[in-house]
Amino acid sequence: MVTPSQALEVIRRGCDELLVEEELVRKLQTGRKLRIKLGMDPTAPDLHLGHTVVINKLRHFQDLGHHVQFLIGDFTGMIGDPTGKNQTRPPLTRDQILENAQTYRKQVFKILDPEKTEIMFNSTWSDELGAEGIIRLCARYTVARILERDDFAKRYKGGQPIAMHELLYPLMQGYDSVAMKSDVELGGTDQKFNLLVGRELQKDWGQEPQCILTMPLLEGLDGVQKMSKSLGNYVGIDEPPNEMFGKLMSVSDELMWRYFELLSFRSMDEIRGWKEEVAGGRNPRDIKVALGQEIVERFHGKASAGQALADFEARFRHGEMPEDMPEVALQVPENGLPVVQMLKQAGLTASTNEATRMIEQGGVRLNGERLTDRLLKLNGGETLVAQVGKRKFARITLT
Repeated sequence: MVTPSQALEVIRRGCDELLVEEELVRKLQTGRKLRIKLGMDPTAPDLHLGHTVVINKLRHFQDLGHHVQFLIGDFTGMIGDPTGKNQTRPPLTRDQILENAQTYRKQVFKILDPEKTEIMFNSTWSDELGAEGIIRLCARYTVARILERDDFAKRYKGGQPIAMHELLYPLMQGYDSVAMKSDVELGGTDQKFNLLVGRELQKDWGQEPQCILTMPLLEGLDGVQKMSKSLGNYVGIDEPPNEMFGKLMSVSDELMWRYFELLSFRSMDEIRGWKEEVAGGRNPRDIKVALGQEIVERFHGKASAGQALADFEARFRHGEMPEDMPEVALQVPENGLPVVQMLKQAGLTASTNEATRMIEQGGVRLNGERLTDRLLKLNGGETLVAQVGKRKFARITLT
């Protein structure tokens, strides 16, 4: 039987802020299953490890025996969360939202126990509000309080437009907590204002206010900017095992501990023990392998994790090529195919400019030989192995 103090230690792991801790202790002491809410708007089809930080915390609550409510914001997604945005972003259609929602369900169940997870959609109650209900909801909050939100305040002060529908977002998210009668709501640090609105609205509805637990925004592979697909410093949870493992092995030794705390399900005692071993001279690479294996196994299975490690060792310790690299066939014009075009068309670089830069930096190999001529043209009738950087390979047939 887990005591409230033991549960609190698990809950606090990696969290940025817990509001209000005394209230949560009282809730835990009742011995009842708490309703733990996490809402995500399915505004993009793919999740990366940065998204999983809060989902992992949801799993912690699940393991403690509490009732997990994973909310898919099919209504709020059409508004568009303005958090952190310096301009109004276009809302998605209901069809786009529902399509993305299906992929979210598939991906989150790689972390959460589907038998212990209640999937909810906020259109269930938001659609029923209608115009009158939304007007009555708006009457419970003032414009001045909404503009206290940091990103709104900055945009207002800077003379940047704020659309009326954006002002509705915190209220609709807060109303979700009323409809779900949540005891605890999770979110990133950038969600704190919205989570607090939920507390206030619950009080207005005569409910016991939810506690709030905010999780930090995970740094990307560069260790500086937050993980983001647009910045290219991300690890997608649907990426191939080799790619995922290679990216995790590339993080700095310092950032590795941050990833262990926020992404691993290993105990903090075990992680602290590893830190002591590294301080005593153990190679941090050995510990990083354990992190990569755990994450790849979670999303792809144990066999794939083992193969990813074997392939990584072969490529980077023994200098061998991976056996399962992508096969690409390209058409060659009569006057030859520029190598920078070949790298782009094969998906090894995002653009010819990136291909040129990688060649100039010595990061491109053809059949194991470093390429130095960025103006090289290739002829048809041959097959070659191209490598860009440490992790991107393709077997290319030129016809």
